[in-house]
Amino acid sequence: MENEGEVGKIAKGLCEMKQMDWEDLRYVLAVADKGSLSGAARKLGVNHATVLRRVNAFEENMGIAVFDRTARGYRIAPRRRRVLDAMQAVEEAALGVERAITAARSPLAGVVRVTSTDTLCLGILPEIIAAVQLGAEGLEIELSSQNQHADLARLDADIAVRPAAKLPPELTGVVAARLGMSVYGAPGGRDAWLGLSGNLARITLGEKIKEITGEAHIGARCDSFPVLREMAAAGQGRAILPCILGDPDPRLERLDGLIAATAVDLWVASHVDLAEVPRIRAVRDLIIAGLERAAPRLLGATG
Repeated sequence: MENEGEVGKIAKGLCEMKQMDWEDLRYVLAVADKGSLSGAARKLGVNHATVLRRVNAFEENMGIAVFDRTARGYRIAPRRRRVLDAMQAVEEAALGVERAITAARSPLAGVVRVTSTDTLCLGILPEIIAAVQLGAEGLEIELSSQNQHADLARLDADIAVRPAAKLPPELTGVVAARLGMSVYGAPGGRDAWLGLSGNLARITLGEKIKEITGEAHIGARCDSFPVLREMAAAGQGRAILPCILGDPDPRLERLDGLIAATAVDLWVASHVDLAEVPRIRAVRDLIIAGLERAAPRLLGATG
């Protein structure tokens, strides 16, 4: 294992390279994390060609091949792990400086970025954000709907509102409510199960649904609960949905008794370095209060 002193020397050397493009570094680290150009593209929200161009530019500028290209993806080249560790150390230091500057320039005004799932952005957050803006005049709230977790360490968002079993160590927050789940189907619809796919299948709710359905045959899948609701309403089958989506839909009936009462914690969190920034703390507290008021709806009428 390489020692910290050697990694530090490489990090210092990287910092001194005037030709380094820090945007290129971000793309290289994303490929190293995901193991492929397509995975990095999804993580960064760009296209495949942009990632390829950035990685190639970085390797050409640095005069080294960071990756071995294989049929199974991009692998860290032999003897390049130490270089990658140094890159990650430099990036984390730069991000820490950025967060410290953000915290130091934080009046109770400006933009606060909130990220959540499409379910919560559709089912509850717009009305809560509207109330937040009444109670926090001078703040602009930017709401981002995505089922893939935003990276708060990279300031992709200031506040995350998400179902989770627990928070990663770099985040701090509270459980504001519980998100109830139940089975819904259209009257006269098929008895087949509808399931989840993509990133949504790998997060907390997807794992919970997989436990419930077990080996049951899945007739169709999708990567969004609102879309899954539409599939159930069209009669394609029965779906396990968050009650906040299923209960108010007149096209669906709730099929109680098919599964045990199910709910997951709903967290409101920020990065530990930004949690006490006044504007972020104020918005977070107002969102928590709004979710607490909506707790019965979130859990489900009979939850």
